Amino acid sequence: MSRISVRGIAVASATAVTTVGAVVGVATGDPSNDLETTASGATLLADIPVGEQAQVQTASLTQQADALATSADASAKKSTEEAARLQAAKDAKEKKAAAEAQAKKEREEKEQAASRSAAAVRDGSAFSPQTSYTVAEVKAIARQMVPAGQFQCFSNIVNHESTWNYKATNPSSGAYGLVQAYPGSKMASAGADWRTNPATQIEWGLNYMNDRYGSPCGAWSFWQANNWY
Repeated sequence: MSRISVRGIAVASATAVTTVGAVVGVATGDPSNDLETTASGATLLADIPVGEQAQVQTASLTQQADALATSADASAKKSTEEAARLQAAKDAKEKKAAAEAQAKKEREEKEQAASRSAAAVRDGSAFSPQTSYTVAEVKAIARQMVPAGQFQCFSNIVNHESTWNYKATNPSSGAYGLVQAYPGSKMASAGADWRTNPATQIEWGLNYMNDRYGSPCGAWSFWQANNWY
């Protein structure tokens, strides 16, 4: 068994400076350095065999190094976590900004497409009159006159009212044409050739739907609820 006590090791480990001073005192033979530690009843370094004093000092320095390393690790972990939090916040902000920019771009593209579509719409006077028209020709004219986003609604109404027959006549009421205007003479406001020109009928029908229901789709919604418009 060595002469060093458990309490002596604890005191020596906790007070490295005192330990070093005591060692110096032993080495020089200076009795003034051969002091007890401040802890009550602690074992003197001088009581520890010379061969084991270096081990005590090494143990103390190792403990101090471990404590410093633990503190450094904790500090580094905290710094890493804070950096990660800040980066996450930055990424979220950039992602939101990118999403808003994309949404704005899509809105602008949609508005531009709608503007181009509106600009491409033609009125009845843009079409030269023919002696007769097929259903396909009448639909082709309508596609050039009715805004793209409203064409299907317009087509639904015409399908129900006249099946795209520009000379369709209701024998009971006298309603006439593609959109079954009643009386048919109302369509004269769009052109004197309303009886024979589907472009004139389409122009009048489109204006009627826009004025009365806001759009062909508004007219179609009403038609579905009432079976007339």
